[in-house]
Amino acid sequence: MADENTNELLQTILAEVPGWDAPPDEVGPLEGGITNLNYLVRRGENRFVLRVGGMNTDLLGIERNREYAISRIAADLGIGAEVYAFLPDHGAMVTHFVEGDAISAERAAQPDVMSRIMSTVRRYHGGRAFPGSFSVFGVLRAYESLALERGVVFPPSTATALEHARSIELALGSATELVPCHNDLLAANFIDDGDTIRLLDWEYAGMGDRFFDLGNFAANQALDSAGCQALVEAYFGRADTRHLAHLHLMRTMSNLREAFWGFLQSGISSLDFDFLQYARTHLERVMDEITSARMAEWQAEVQA
Repeated sequence: MADENTNELLQTILAEVPGWDAPPDEVGPLEGGITNLNYLVRRGENRFVLRVGGMNTDLLGIERNREYAISRIAADLGIGAEVYAFLPDHGAMVTHFVEGDAISAERAAQPDVMSRIMSTVRRYHGGRAFPGSFSVFGVLRAYESLALERGVVFPPSTATALEHARSIELALGSATELVPCHNDLLAANFIDDGDTIRLLDWEYAGMGDRFFDLGNFAANQALDSAGCQALVEAYFGRADTRHLAHLHLMRTMSNLREAFWGFLQSGISSLDFDFLQYARTHLERVMDEITSARMAEWQAEVQA
């Protein structure tokens, strides 16, 4: 029944896309997403991506109107997919398919590719202001509260992790510069068109701390200490110790965001995915980072 309902919704949405008076020549699912339903749509020689927002994604902090506006900004900057249509009643968006090569996490961590990705990141960091804001600390508090309301049971270690998150928030203070941020720098969101490495999926984007983007990239590509130093050098041109400390703290916060995202998704999502295992995996990474002798040093460094 769920498949029939999904197919009916898909047909309804396709019929409402402006200018599409006839059915597409071909529609097929795109694999890899764990938040939304994604489809590749072919009409003659043109290919599009239809993304239908998952159930209750507003609880994850996703605002579809904001995502649409930011996606258009990214397209104008030449670093995103061109937006073809937005259907807010269905939480759906159609973008032109970006021709190019997918990038694995291993390839994204290579110095030459990392440098090109950071060129893209600097472009939107220094570009037009995004609507909305993103604070990983506020997101954590919201995810925890919403998950508890839905009966999600957290492992005991989450209390220690949240205590460290509060200490990191205090260490960073209020001096963080707000810039346009993507906040979901997974390798799956990178496409190399041969000239520019483009970014997809601007769901979590907003004005925030550039170091969350950098820490998020480091976490998602599993960069070691040398990789983190190379990342700071690729972005800033040199490896400042305070910048490195800020990145390391936000790498921890990125993993903690992913853990609580998974816990909340386990209570709200209908997708066939083991969100609890996803959450536990990221929480284990956080606990490994917390036990590092460098954690206190990093907090002291950003306050220097």
